[in-house]
Amino acid sequence: MTKPLIVGVSGASGLIYAVRALKYLLAADYTIELVASRASYMVWQAEENVRMPVEPDQQEVFWREKAGVKSGGTLNCHRWGDVGDNIASGSFRTLGMIVIPCSMSTVAKIGAGLSSDLLERAADVQIKEGKPLVVVPRETPFSLIHLRNLTALAEVGVKIVPAIPAWYHHPQTIEDLVDFVVARALDTLDIDCIPLERWKSN
Repeated sequence: MTKPLIVGVSGASGLIYAVRALKYLLAADYTIELVASRASYMVWQAEENVRMPVEPDQQEVFWREKAGVKSGGTLNCHRWGDVGDNIASGSFRTLGMIVIPCSMSTVAKIGAGLSSDLLERAADVQIKEGKPLVVVPRETPFSLIHLRNLTALAEVGVKIVPAIPAWYHHPQTIEDLVDFVVARALDTLDIDCIPLERWKSN
């Protein structure tokens, strides 16, 4: 059985990145362990004027509806404050973890080794176990503090994939721009499940 991928959703703007990642991962039959931070509930309210359910089973339905994938893959949702859940343990085997989008607060806490919620603890575990960890920061401009925190993560092997799209694949929609970023983030985990026109030299 394929090991699961942990998907963390922090309180950064850009929840569409998480939604599109889930769309393709679930359609490709990946098993996803999802944890959304406390702040992400407020971002859903601010960006989409919707309330994300708290109960894990209701949250699974919520994310599947947003991603447009009713079947396919396995999606297990976790409570943000349950730091004793399975993904908080180094003995829980995974493909790695991606935090998408990733706030600067989350970057700072992971870089400092803080584990004030399940998302941060799961990320800390990936680092200590030598598992792949990818963060997709969605912030601009970066302050020197942000850059130093990102550098601290990069120095321990975390992959930093800023939410910066390209145009050489001829995007026609916002979703095309988002999918480029998601595809490049998943590339760092050796996951190729998004149709993407890759760079070709003339």
